[in-house]
Amino acid sequence: MLYAVSAIGRDQPGIVSALSAVLLELDGNIDDSQMSILHGHFAVMLIVSVPDAVTRDELAERLDEAGAGLGLAGVAVSEADPDAPSSMPTHVLSVYGADHPGIVNSVAEALAQAGANITDMRTRRTAGPDAPLYVMVMEVEVRGNAEQLAAELAAVGERAQVEVSLRELQSEAL
Repeated sequence: MLYAVSAIGRDQPGIVSALSAVLLELDGNIDDSQMSILHGHFAVMLIVSVPDAVTRDELAERLDEAGAGLGLAGVAVSEADPDAPSSMPTHVLSVYGADHPGIVNSVAEALAQAGANITDMRTRRTAGPDAPLYVMVMEVEVRGNAEQLAAELAAVGERAQVEVSLRELQSEAL
């Protein structure tokens, strides 16, 4: 069976070890993962495969027990569709400028309207000499005209007063 697992909590050593130990005990495997620490909080998303005899409830209970011992705020387990279509990034989108509310929304809205899919996103607010700077890097799957999308994103950048750059993802970077 294939499951999607997510967990969040205060960061500390041993979280990945504890979660992966549960999977190992159940003869499971981590097929895909993404983990990050944001302002002292650890967040993880996993796609895991376990033998058919392991139920969703059993997996959730075992992972919850391991997480509780580490102070995780919650572990969620849901069935994953093994036949779900997978998006592949084709472009990298970079945004840079003075921090203010609405940057993510304006860029994400333009991407959604163009039918582009965000496959990965990282943001960081950093201190500048006079004001905080905002940096956002996305990998996106552009499904339509990339030049037209780049023009639309440039217009978004002008309105939001941020620099926006859309460039094709090099195949060797995949």
